[in-house]
Amino acid sequence: MFTPLMTALAAPPDDLFTVWWDRSAGQPRVRGRRAGRAAGGVRFAFYGRISTDGYQDPVSSRQWQFDIAELLTSSHGRIAAEFFDVGYSRSLPWHQRPGTAELLAEVARPDRRFDAVVIGEYERAFAGRQALQIIPSLRAHGVTVWLPEFDGPVDLDDPSHRALFMLLGHQSEREVLRARRRTIRAMCTQAREQGRHLGGRPPYGYRLVDAGPHPNRIHARWGRRLHRLDPDPVTAPHVRWIFARRLAGDSAAGIARALNERNVPSPAAHDPARNRHRIGTAWTLRTLAEILANPRYTGRQVWNRQRTDHNETVAGDKRTSLGPTRAWNPRSEWVISQQPAQPALVDEADFLAVQQVTAVPAPKERAVRRYLLTGLLVCAVCGRRLEAHWVHGRAGYRCRHGRASVRPGDHRVRNVYWAERRIIDAMLYRLGYSGELPVLAGADDLLAHLRAQGQVIVCGLDTLSLEPIDLERTVTPTTAIPRWDDSGGG
Repeated sequence: MFTPLMTALAAPPDDLFTVWWDRSAGQPRVRGRRAGRAAGGVRFAFYGRISTDGYQDPVSSRQWQFDIAELLTSSHGRIAAEFFDVGYSRSLPWHQRPGTAELLAEVARPDRRFDAVVIGEYERAFAGRQALQIIPSLRAHGVTVWLPEFDGPVDLDDPSHRALFMLLGHQSEREVLRARRRTIRAMCTQAREQGRHLGGRPPYGYRLVDAGPHPNRIHARWGRRLHRLDPDPVTAPHVRWIFARRLAGDSAAGIARALNERNVPSPAAHDPARNRHRIGTAWTLRTLAEILANPRYTGRQVWNRQRTDHNETVAGDKRTSLGPTRAWNPRSEWVISQQPAQPALVDEADFLAVQQVTAVPAPKERAVRRYLLTGLLVCAVCGRRLEAHWVHGRAGYRCRHGRASVRPGDHRVRNVYWAERRIIDAMLYRLGYSGELPVLAGADDLLAHLRAQGQVIVCGLDTLSLEPIDLERTVTPTTAIPRWDDSGGG
């Protein structure tokens, strides 16, 4: 006689406890794929999603979504296929998520494994009005969508269903915006009143050290710790030296050049693992200016100096994003701690004095300086564009062949210097002599002619020449440049 015990013994060894539990409980299991299902019926495809695997567990999140979906469909059929996305925002269109893209591709095949799609939670699949676009396209292939919020299949012909979709879409967008606002306000308070370090790379001269347990008791029980900034014994002396030299009257270029000559590692070179976005290893004027203008060296915590703009045409909807960009916030939006939060590397009075030194002075005559030939001059020696340079009270242009003020000079090649008036007079004489311009043409006529002909002026140490602009290449020193001087000789 075939007894229940014999049935249990016939089961796989790893499943003996499961068989015993199901029989002792007197009902089929609900969780997982071993739950009882209706014979035949509808074939379902389960779809689930989590936005990040850094703060969510893919296994447990997938399971609770699957359980809800299975509870909804167990009396109508079986789940025959599964699609799951990890690390993709719900604001992304379906064709940009791997799981939903695979689902859409299978929908169009005649041998698809499912007749309907079941989703464990609306927000896991849709954002805003996505559902009103996706569901009709699925229905066109004979595939229905089941949602727990509708307690079954969705019918967009039902006015109440469409109204509920509008509500759910609005709620999903509101949830994102509300969480964003709450987080930003909380971080403002933590930075201003608590001086808390809110993440990110420590500024050059500091390092991160432990600051004790998390102030939230629950987080503290989980072992979470706070961090704060502490002077880096290797780089902090360099920051103090930079401020001291600036207060002594040294130029920013001179300080950067001295650091390079002494082989002091720049921030990117000192910590390349945390500065992978930077490829330069030498000190530059911009790097030095950032250090001299950073108020965190006074010991105060500063937050919200920069922001990431997603450039969304619809607030909170990343589907309408034109791409993220980093931008500086105005100083009025910076959040500064009310009290010092870490040891200072420079006194506040000295920091304020440095800001006066680093202020960009206006021209003495308060006049606007105009450079007519900007972008139209190319160096015959190195192929670079000449830079505008105000010299002896008038507009001029120069090329130092890549030499910067922060690096030692290389005097093997002379710099190219040209006064703007001299270039204009010489080119007007040449074009007037050849008949390309009227003899009495002016500077505006020259500029219009160059742009109309698509030409640039190639400037040597003592030669000028015209060459057509080629957007497919850059002018290089190997370009053939006919010699011509401004005396009219060929």
